[in-house]
Amino acid sequence: MKKQINSTRVPVYRDSGFAMRDSGEMGEAFRLENEHKREPSHYIYSRYRNPTVVAAEEEVMRQEGCQWALLTQSGMSAVDVALSLFQRGPETRPWLFFTEIYGGTISFIDSVLVGRRGIDVQRFAPEQNGYDIKMLESVLTSLQPELVYLETISNPMLVVADGAAIIKLCKALGIKTIVDNTFATPYLWKPLDDGADMVIHSATKYFSGHGNLTAGVVCGNDPVLLEQAVAYRKFVGHMLSPDDAYRLHTQIQTFGLRFPQQCSNAAKLAKLLENTPVIEKVWYPGLKSHATHNIAEKLFKGLGYGAMVTFSFAGDNDEIKRLRRDTFIDSVSEKIKLVPTLGDPHTILMPVEPVWGNRYPDPGMIRLSVGFESSDQLLDTVQTAIGEII
Repeated sequence: MKKQINSTRVPVYRDSGFAMRDSGEMGEAFRLENEHKREPSHYIYSRYRNPTVVAAEEEVMRQEGCQWALLTQSGMSAVDVALSLFQRGPETRPWLFFTEIYGGTISFIDSVLVGRRGIDVQRFAPEQNGYDIKMLESVLTSLQPELVYLETISNPMLVVADGAAIIKLCKALGIKTIVDNTFATPYLWKPLDDGADMVIHSATKYFSGHGNLTAGVVCGNDPVLLEQAVAYRKFVGHMLSPDDAYRLHTQIQTFGLRFPQQCSNAAKLAKLLENTPVIEKVWYPGLKSHATHNIAEKLFKGLGYGAMVTFSFAGDNDEIKRLRRDTFIDSVSEKIKLVPTLGDPHTILMPVEPVWGNRYPDPGMIRLSVGFESSDQLLDTVQTAIGEII
């Protein structure tokens, strides 16, 4: 007799393939597999679906309030899944991408979508005060794109798109919308509630929140898109491993505690930086000085403004700005590490110029991913480092 294991954890199913009772069950399993359901009636092969991964997807669904979620092994594989569903060979109409999106996505657009797949990609850039909805309407009316792709909060300038208005406009024109909501998360806004067709996240960031795994997720409500996404993920092998799914399943359960604290810390830090003479400019949607503050206030309904803060040092010339930037990085290096990611438990940073080059011409810029450590300790660390800058 097998002993009952009273665990409260989801098991880690490391099976590559799953055992069947007989040939009849195997035949039924493969017949039903063609329906491409999110949770299959029979598990066959872990590239198709895995029960540990399905359990983690259900945690994402609870956070996002959506009908389905599919996990992939990275944020970029989630981007590939979402976009590839709308590729229809020579019948594919143009796709419109907002310009202020993740650099990896931009490289994917240029190298894969345009360079290898021949998609007609068009871009839409923000004006000084953010994305102009009337101008967007004019572009959409003349271009008639198949889909529009945007990020709720951009990286690293933290431009907030009026997502609700953009989705409404696209729906009126019969255009699909895909929203990368990684920076905002469903805590601040749920694009699917406003009619987005799909939402993607780099689950590496706030859903995981501990900097120890990579994952992506595609979320939606449309059952047809679900069937297509399950099939595409299976065919190209964009499946998250059961071990990473297990860890994500446990870590995402604290998301609702972690992310509000990160937003609160970021708001306090942004105010401190804005009132510091050696800092020339601070980009944070929660500050009234930010170009898209009013949009963020309307879209996020006062829940917060995200956990990313970008700022630049003042200086009479570029060399002084770089010197102050690097002096700050050295001064905080014991407590604020230079790490090329975001969403970690502790505050980390990236200098903008070495990563983005001259796309953002101010060499004194630093992007902070604010953690959920003690706000007093964080502010003291930053204040002490700034005090050492001349």
